[in-house]
This record gives sequence, structure tokens and C-alpha cells, in this order.
Amino acid sequence: MPGSPAPAFALRSSPHCDVALEDYRGGPIVLAFYIADWHPVCSAQLERYRDLGPELMRLGAELLAISSDTVWSHAAFARAHHLPFQLLADHTPRAKIAQAYGAFDVQVQAPSRSLFVIDAMGVIAWSESFPESVDPGLDRILSALEGLPPATRQP
Repeated sequence: MPGSPAPAFALRSSPHCDVALEDYRGGPIVLAFYIADWHPVCSAQLERYRDLGPELMRLGAELLAISSDTVWSHAAFARAHHLPFQLLADHTPRAKIAQAYGAFDVQVQAPSRSLFVIDAMGVIAWSESFPESVDPGLDRILSALEGLPPATRQP
């Protein structure tokens, strides 16, 4: 998928608010598809991303985390883990956006643990998927963001 346009989406971030990929055009975006709120590996992974905030700001990047849980689950999960970034609900129909990105685990019928870096022009610059039990850490994300040509970081 790297080199191809990122599939567009508009997903709920709260009961009354949709977030669209287009809303973030102009700077790099990290999309983190994860299996589920409250999953032990996902909890640790998203807390690590919370702590990555200053580095993302330095690189001009935004993080959006996506699972097929509901906005109500996301709200409780974000509050419990002090997550400052958007958690998007890909549940109607279930995991449709994860499927569009090729980030869907048919066996568990949920998004797979997958990361995407999208450049300022809306093109997938890097992506990788990981087993359910593996926290992908931060290094690959930072390397992908730092490897973006300046012209694709911000227009």
C-alpha cells in the first residue's frame, strides 16, 4: 500500500462528532489500528503513544487510533488511560475502514494491529502490521515520520 492514496473515511470520535481523514490534510498522520479497547497489549501500546506526544508535535504529526469499539467504550478507555488523541469508532458497519486499509483480522473479526504513516498529501508513506500479542513500539513510527521528504511533511 505505500505509495497509494490513503482511503478516505469519516468516523465517530464521540456521539455527536465525526472525524474525517481530510480534516488532517496538510501534515503527516499516524493511523494506529488496534484490536480493542481494554485489550492488555492495546492499552500499553496506546499509553506509549500518549507519551510520544512531544515527538509527534516536533514532527508536525497527528495520531488517530481506530478500533471497532463504540464511542462509549472509547470515551471510558481514553479517560482511564489519559489519552489525548482521537479514538475513532469503526463499527458501523463493523471495521469497514480497517478492511479498506487491509488492516482487518478475519479470524478475530476485528482490526489487526496495524500502523500507517500518511504524508501531508494523503499518500500512504509507510505501513506495517503486527501479531495480536506484539506491541509495535515507537521506533518504526518515528523512523517513518523522520524519513518523509520535507515536501510531504507539510505543503
